[in-house]
Amino acid sequence: MTANSMQTRTHPSEATETPHVPEPSRPSLAPDAGRPSAPTLPPAKPAQRAIGKRPRMGTFLRVLITVTAVSHLPVAAAFAEMFRRLGLPSPWVLGSLLAAGGVGMFIARAGAGLTDRRRGAAVLRLVDVPFFIHWCAAIFTITPSLIATLAIPWFGVPMGVYMAAYLTGLVIAAYGILVRRRWFVVKEVTIPIPGLAPELDGLRIAHLSDLHIGAITPKSWGERWVRAANAQAADLTVITGDMVTSGVEFHEDIAAVVGELRAPLGVFVSMGNHDYFGEGEPLISLLEERGAEVLRNEGRVLERNGKRFYLAAIDDTWTRRDDLKKALASRPAGTMSILLAHDPERFLHAAKAKVDLTLSGHTHGGQLAVPFLARVLSLSHLTHHFHLGLYRKGPSTLYVHPGLGTTGPPIRIGVAPAVVVHTLRTA
Repeated sequence: MTANSMQTRTHPSEATETPHVPEPSRPSLAPDAGRPSAPTLPPAKPAQRAIGKRPRMGTFLRVLITVTAVSHLPVAAAFAEMFRRLGLPSPWVLGSLLAAGGVGMFIARAGAGLTDRRRGAAVLRLVDVPFFIHWCAAIFTITPSLIATLAIPWFGVPMGVYMAAYLTGLVIAAYGILVRRRWFVVKEVTIPIPGLAPELDGLRIAHLSDLHIGAITPKSWGERWVRAANAQAADLTVITGDMVTSGVEFHEDIAAVVGELRAPLGVFVSMGNHDYFGEGEPLISLLEERGAEVLRNEGRVLERNGKRFYLAAIDDTWTRRDDLKKALASRPAGTMSILLAHDPERFLHAAKAKVDLTLSGHTHGGQLAVPFLARVLSLSHLTHHFHLGLYRKGPSTLYVHPGLGTTGPPIRIGVAPAVVVHTLRTA
């Protein structure tokens, strides 16, 4: 890959609303011979995250198991009603056994650990995918079933309501897992940059994020995303972290996918928290062997039409590797600057440091949102201030990518996976 400049194509802009937003501990000292030992420093506080290690998931898993068990109470009623209508004997016994089996299967999967491992195609298609469809349907069933249960004393709600809720959940979950999750879009986003030099007007950046390539999101999907990104003839291609789901087993697949990306000014990568759910260093080496540049608290001066700009990236914030000051240390005065930061919560710091454009990911747009209202009604909106799309702080702009892969349940509803192409324009 070269750093030669390229005149980009002109593409129609996309009107987008851009709301304004407000504002290791040191080791113990070893004693010298014949001298009293120096005092031992206290250990790090338990709340601190160890560099490169995932925190203990015991509490989180206990909550998930509890929610799963609760969700299967109405599922047992749904199965019982189905069996009753089919004329089978002891429908409640059969329904309860099936529901208990669903909870047991979830516990078994959780007990096997969270590391992503290769699984046979038959196991994925006949066990994993059907299980996730069922589990997501069970979670969906909680709310309508609760409403129905509270209404029974007054309205005598029939048992068929539980069956209808579960069957509706199955349809929605099957769509989200089998269709919406696979069906990605190419999204054009025009970003006005105040004071952008005429030579940089029209700069196009292909932006990928949160690939999460692994057992449930295979290499072949990544290859489709790459072909779509390469077809956009962007000047520059970037990935804002979370190429991994967890573990190291799919590092070679990830490197093979990223290694196929092409852009005249180069392919640049920032690391995300999932990229360190295992060992991150081997992945970095593999990516760089395939021609991508992994920027870790550093930047590069690039040039287009004879005009320079600065591209930087911070390392993962989740493991406290990020250092914005270091990433911007080599920025030439007066140059337009772009920052890759997996975690969008660093945007206000970037804006304060006069970064013109920050590109992020991490949130997946919640994965679950009300269709057409993902910006205001989604899971990520409950937990992140900057969670999807464009935001501004003074002259600085943030774009939060909706992601391509998934984590947790492999489902998307209301938030399409996307290959995003940014076109920079003079404001």
